[in-house]
Amino acid sequence: MSTVTVTVTLPDGTPLEVERGSTVEDVAYEIGPGLGDDTVAGVVDGDLVDKHAPLTDDVTLEIVTESSDEYLDVLRHSAAHVFAQALQRLYPDAKLTIGPWTDNGFYYDITGVDIDEDDLEAIEAEAEEIIEEDLDIERELVDRDEAFERYEDNRFKQDILETEAADDEAVSFYTQGEFEDLCQGPHVESTGEIGGFALLEISAAFWRGEEDNETLTRVYGTAFPTEDALDEFLEQRRKAQERDHRKIGQEMDLFSIDETTGPGLPLYEPNGKKILNELSEYVAGLNRDAGYDEVETPHVFRTELWKKSGHYENYVDDMFLLDVNDEEYGLKPMNCPGHATIFEQNSWSYRDLPVRYFEDGKVYRKEQRGELSGLSRTWAFTIDDGHLFVRPDQIEEEVLATVDIILDTLDTFNLDYTVQFATRPEKSVGGDEIWEKAESQLEAVLEEQDIDYVVEEGDGAFYGPKIDFAFEDALGRHWDGPTVQLDFNMPERFDLSYTGEDNEEHRPVMIHRALYGSYERFFMVLTEHYNGKFPPWLAPEQIRLLPVSDDNIAYCEEIQDELEDFRVTIEDRSWTVGKKIQQAHDDRVPYMCVIGDNEAEAGTISVRDRKEREEKDIDVAEFRDHLETEVEQQRTAVTFLAGR
Repeated sequence: MSTVTVTVTLPDGTPLEVERGSTVEDVAYEIGPGLGDDTVAGVVDGDLVDKHAPLTDDVTLEIVTESSDEYLDVLRHSAAHVFAQALQRLYPDAKLTIGPWTDNGFYYDITGVDIDEDDLEAIEAEAEEIIEEDLDIERELVDRDEAFERYEDNRFKQDILETEAADDEAVSFYTQGEFEDLCQGPHVESTGEIGGFALLEISAAFWRGEEDNETLTRVYGTAFPTEDALDEFLEQRRKAQERDHRKIGQEMDLFSIDETTGPGLPLYEPNGKKILNELSEYVAGLNRDAGYDEVETPHVFRTELWKKSGHYENYVDDMFLLDVNDEEYGLKPMNCPGHATIFEQNSWSYRDLPVRYFEDGKVYRKEQRGELSGLSRTWAFTIDDGHLFVRPDQIEEEVLATVDIILDTLDTFNLDYTVQFATRPEKSVGGDEIWEKAESQLEAVLEEQDIDYVVEEGDGAFYGPKIDFAFEDALGRHWDGPTVQLDFNMPERFDLSYTGEDNEEHRPVMIHRALYGSYERFFMVLTEHYNGKFPPWLAPEQIRLLPVSDDNIAYCEEIQDELEDFRVTIEDRSWTVGKKIQQAHDDRVPYMCVIGDNEAEAGTISVRDRKEREEKDIDVAEFRDHLETEVEQQRTAVTFLAGR
């Protein structure tokens, strides 16, 4: 390679030799004038960069145009600047810190101004004016000393200059009209390219995400190329807010998170615990049927264990550490070291493998407070953990069996999903031969099951490749869920072994797997997916008996005894029947039985379901037998009155 050229590898693998220092846009014009005219930005070695970014080394390059997936990120980055400009027009004393794009829009952290949700409407209106002005967005390179002078009153921007931009002799500013901001880009050509803009909410945030730093105000917003796309997003967001598990959890008395007890530490109320119990019994049955043995490990270990497993080195900042009698202990962030230790206590023959352990293990990770959100991200959560210790020749068979269980689980809850196959990262443990074999075995399982999947090159764990399943809920949102991971690291660190057929010691491979992921995240997904209308087998209250008057309570108690195998209650408040029915619907109870004098005299019940279907003169035994089948088969819908 010449010292004055670099090689750019295009998405189709074509190499292109260009002059060193050529920009992304220069390369686009080299490919073709039309592409050059359409260039918005570039993806260089996986990073989104400005189209003016110079290329000084051999790189992979993808040109970003308006039709690219990355275009929305660029547009939203520019929308963050539009918000900042609008804010400073209305509040000149406002200080800006950082304002990146996100998966759903953007945010900007600010200080020096006191605003709340009521102020967003005026800021949004000013932002719309800036978009209407169609201001050119221009990039300017500025000497570091001058950049410091521009931000002599903004220590946050100076912090950025001293950290992220510490090695740059010149830094980039972007200007639009009277507004300028220190920024790496990329951005669209003008503010007028933003078709739909909205500010969404305000929250508190810590500078750099560190709790010891200054508290800032974070404003969230979003942007789209068109108003129609924005309207579609806002409608989806409205539906998501209606299904928010925190809202439903409060309405149905499922769980609470109280600042008095500590952030990120959910308290499950009786209704929520009933659901958790059903989930636990379901997955325990799957595990036992698949030949797993249940184990239990403590919540806390000496940190010597975490150093041995490697978690101390990688997780110490996220661990809760305790000083006990001058010894350091840590609340467990993972269950796997405990399971490896249990395996280590015994001597194993090749005939004994695979050894399979499972545990509903509570773990603790010290997330930043600003990242905590209901049950989706907590300090304390429970993983339906399973660990298998297998011979290398058993990997494919055991992964296939595990994937079968995961697919059964997803089918039971009627959840759609996507699958990612993550391969060896640059930093990894284990030899080439075992990695290649493990990856081929995982991929063979996916092919054998005819599962559509996306290959995530280099996204595996350092200890092995993995298959990740993401739940897709009723609103099309994706959440991390089940996983199957191969691990060559833990057996090495714990010096695990089994005696082979050759009477020599051999190293097992460890398989990590979870069918839900974590109970908390899965509980959240189910709550929002079903909108609180849990399948009858999961519902905390399966049947509510509604006496027409107090005179009918005695007969209700007889019915309750006949239905004692179910979670059944009597609504004995002195309300009208209409109000009792409405409350049961609001509480999302699967079945209601209206009990009056006619039912008491005939020895029958009138059954309503939450779909507002109703039938009178139902034999109690018939209703009970149907519910037994409905629960046993774990049906997701109320089916007793369907088709009657």
